[in-house]
Order: sequence, then C-alpha cells, then structure tokens
Amino acid sequence: MGKKSIHRSLQAAYPNWFYLPGVLTFVVFFIIPTVSAFYFSLTRWTLFEATFIGFENYVAFLSDPMLSIGLKNSLIYAFLTSATKTILALPLAVLLTSEILRFKGFYRSVVFFPVLVSTIAVGITFSILMQPNKGVINVALRALHLPHFDWLGDPRLALYSVIFVDVWKGIGIATVIYMAGILAIPQDYFDATKLDGGFWIRFRHVIIPLVRNSTFTIILLSFMGGLRTFDIVWAMTGGGPGFASDILTSVIYKQYQAGFYGLSTAGNVILFVLVTVLVLPLRTFFSSREIEL
Repeated sequence: MGKKSIHRSLQAAYPNWFYLPGVLTFVVFFIIPTVSAFYFSLTRWTLFEATFIGFENYVAFLSDPMLSIGLKNSLIYAFLTSATKTILALPLAVLLTSEILRFKGFYRSVVFFPVLVSTIAVGITFSILMQPNKGVINVALRALHLPHFDWLGDPRLALYSVIFVDVWKGIGIATVIYMAGILAIPQDYFDATKLDGGFWIRFRHVIIPLVRNSTFTIILLSFMGGLRTFDIVWAMTGGGPGFASDILTSVIYKQYQAGFYGLSTAGNVILFVLVTVLVLPLRTFFSSREIEL
C-alpha cells in the first residue's frame, strides 16, 4: 500500500517537473540579477571589490540636477511616443486591412520595414539626414523655401526630433498589433454596419471598441519601451546638446562612463521602481476593461 501511494504521488507530481526549466531560467536571469543589483546599489564597487555604504548612492543620485532633467524627458518621451504610435497606427491598420486597397502585402512590408532595421543604424542615419547644413531634410526644406532648423543641435527641438524617429521606427509593431485585432473581429459585425451606415459608423462603433485590447497592449508596450529606451537617443544626440535630450537611461550610462558604478546601479534600481510604479497600475486598469469577442 505504501509503494502504491508513493507511486501515485510521483505520478501526480510528474507534470510539475516540466516547470523546472522555466523556473530555473527565471531565477538565473531575473531573480539573481535583480537581487544583485539591489545589493550593489548599496555599495561603492569596482570589478574587484565592493564597500557597503548604505543609501548614499540613492541620496547622491536623487540630488543630481541631471536626474530631474532626465526624469522629465523620460516621461515626455514615453508619453509622446506611446500616444503618437497609438493614434497613427489605428488608421494605418484600418487602411492595410481594407478590401479596397491593392498590393496590401507590399504596403504592409513598407510599414513594417523600419522595425527590422537596427536601432543604432536608424539613429546614425537620421542624425546625418538631420544635419543643419548638408542634411537631406534641411536641403529639401531650403529648396522649397520653407523654414529649416538645427534639428539635433537646438535644445528646444533635439528631444522631439528623436521622438519623431522613434515613432517612425516603432509604428510598424503597433500597426501589426492593430491589424491582428481588426482581423479577429467577426465579419458579422461589419456586415451589420453595411445596412446601418458607412465607413465612419463601422470605424466608430465596431473597430474602435473591439480593438480596445490591442490599444491597451500598444499603450503598455510603447510606454514601457519609452521609459527604458536608450540606444536611439545615444546614437542621435548622446543626451545633448548639453542635457537637453538626456533621459534616465542616458544619465545612468554617463555615470557608468565616469566610473561611478554603485551610483549608476542605484539609478538602474530607481528606473526599475519607476517603470513598475507607472506600468503596473496601467496594466491593472486596462486588464479590468478588457473585452472578449
């Protein structure tokens, strides 16, 4: 009887062993680095030694005037990129899923192409295109007798120029998510609107409500990505001119460059807490309003 009981227990526990690889991966690549980051943020460390100093790194980082600039720019960056991608991607997705558009496969490829290009390559390319004197954008504007600007050298424009490039590169993902949401809507809903009204009725009363889950997904992904972005900002402006386009991640990286490893680790922990504090309530709010078709 005892052997049968043990055998049954092993059989019952057998499926749980399949969770082990996932659990180990999560522990090794998330739990251990996270705990290590929290510990090293309380130290003054190099590659060879660490000295415990308590919360001095946090006090120094939070009192740094660059932090307030980086925090403000990060919030502006995350909000504008998220809102712009969401607003522009929906009409693009509607167009790319419409029955009247020919060569839809080609246009879908064009919209999605920037996503496939390296972010660093995009940043370098646009930094050349936006040069004040010989950049293609200003050359074209001068040829049309239109105002031209120092897109990346003007402190008032630098951050917004990077935001424009980020939207151009990332709108393909948002469009694909919206397209998946539109294609998942049952055809019966569209057939019903053919009797009651035209395109606007279909868009307002069918598409917008029934792609709500896609909208929530795009907002969350774009907002979280905007808070954590680094590569495109660094490739285009390096946080300049001055500190005009510095964001939290570039501030943290500059601390690493200067050799203040504990200080920059504390900045990473602050960024982690900021993303968690801002994104989790959004996710909870959106989850409570998700719909099922």
